Amino acid sequence: MSRRVISRLRQLRPLLLSQSQRSATFSSTPSISSYSSFTPVPRPSTNRQLSPCFTPFIRSFASSSNSNLVIVGSADSFKSLFQKAQDEKLPSIFYFTAAWCGPCRAISPYIEQLSNQFPNVTIFKVDIDQEGLGGVLNDLKIYSVPTFHFLKNGQKASEVVGADVRQLQITMEDLYKE
Repeated sequence: MSRRVISRLRQLRPLLLSQSQRSATFSSTPSISSYSSFTPVPRPSTNRQLSPCFTPFIRSFASSSNSNLVIVGSADSFKSLFQKAQDEKLPSIFYFTAAWCGPCRAISPYIEQLSNQFPNVTIFKVDIDQEGLGGVLNDLKIYSVPTFHFLKNGQKASEVVGADVRQLQITMEDLYKE
């Protein structure tokens, strides 16, 4: 036989196995049920450590001067701001988002408009991919983004899940209209 034929037979050899050889070969392949305990590989953190002289939150540079949109910079900042909003009974919205979320990016300009329309309400923008937020997000039952928690008088008054502009406007007017 020529080298070409021998080479081709070597390529086809796995296909030419007998039924018993194939079942023996593929029986060691893991079943679907063995993947049920799959644990995703954690994404590397992109958070930078801020020096202690910084405030616990970072104002958005893209926002206008009268905007009440606050970008939360870390998990510790979130915890302290959330506690402060509850203790001081501040009218506020916690906007849970992610950089990779298309609907979150689409609704972002509208959130900026709402922050200008309701100057007495502070909107805290929280990136769910920040290190250390996993347990807090579970406690708050944040399972998808965007999710909005509306606080009034220190208590959670409402929640909107998804990029529903109409529902956001209705909820804002019901809770915070003076």
